[in-house]
Amino acid sequence: MPDWQKLVGQRLSDLALDAAEKEEVHAELAAHLEDFYESLRTKGLSEQAAIQQTLAQVVNWWDLRRKILIAKKGRDFMKKRLHQLWIPGFLTFILSTVFLMTLLGFQPRIVGDGPNAILFCAPWLESLLFVGALGAYLSSRAGGSRGAALFASVFPVLALTTAFLLMFPIDLIVERAIGNHVDFSIVAIAILREGIGWILVPGGALLVGGLLVQFLLSRRLTSRSVAGS
Repeated sequence: MPDWQKLVGQRLSDLALDAAEKEEVHAELAAHLEDFYESLRTKGLSEQAAIQQTLAQVVNWWDLRRKILIAKKGRDFMKKRLHQLWIPGFLTFILSTVFLMTLLGFQPRIVGDGPNAILFCAPWLESLLFVGALGAYLSSRAGGSRGAALFASVFPVLALTTAFLLMFPIDLIVERAIGNHVDFSIVAIAILREGIGWILVPGGALLVGGLLVQFLLSRRLTSRSVAGS
C-alpha cells in the first residue's frame, strides 16, 4: 500500500500555510485517500487499480492547493472578524442596554425648556465610558486594528442609530396612512433632540472610553519597547 501521507506531502509541499496547518491538511487528505483506497480493495480491486482510482480523486493538484488556501484564508478572516468586531461589539451593545434598563430609574438631567428639552441619564453615560473601554480592549486583545477597536467600542450607538433612523420614516408612513397631518418641522426638531440625547452624547462617551484604552495600550507597548532596548 502506498504511503499516502508522503504522497500528499510531496504533491502539496509548496502549500502556503504555516507548519501546523499544512500538516493538518496533509493528514486529513491522506486519511481520505487511504479510506477510499481501502474501500476499493475490499470490493476486490487489485492494488494497482485501486491506487489509480484513488489518485484519480484529485484531478488537479494545483487547483486543490488553490481551493485549500481560499478555504483556509476565508475561515481565518471570518474568525478574526468574529473575535475582533462582532463579539466585542455585541457585548458592548448588551452591556449598554442592561445598564440603561438598570440606571434609567435615576433622575435624568434635563437640559433646555419646554418641548426642546433634552434628557440625559448621567449614571448611564458614565457607565458607557467603561463599556466603550471594554469593547476596545477585547478587540485589541484579539489582534484588532485601531479602527476595529473603536468600531467595537461605539457599536451600540451604530445599532441604535440604525433603529432610530428607521423609526421616523415608519412613523411618517403610518401617520399619513391613517390620515393625520404631519408637521415636518416638528419631526425635524424631534429627530435633532432625540439624536443628541440618545446617539450623539452616548456615542461620545463610548468613543472616549475606547480612545482611552487605545492610549493606555499604546503607552504600554511604548514602555515595553523602551525597556527591551
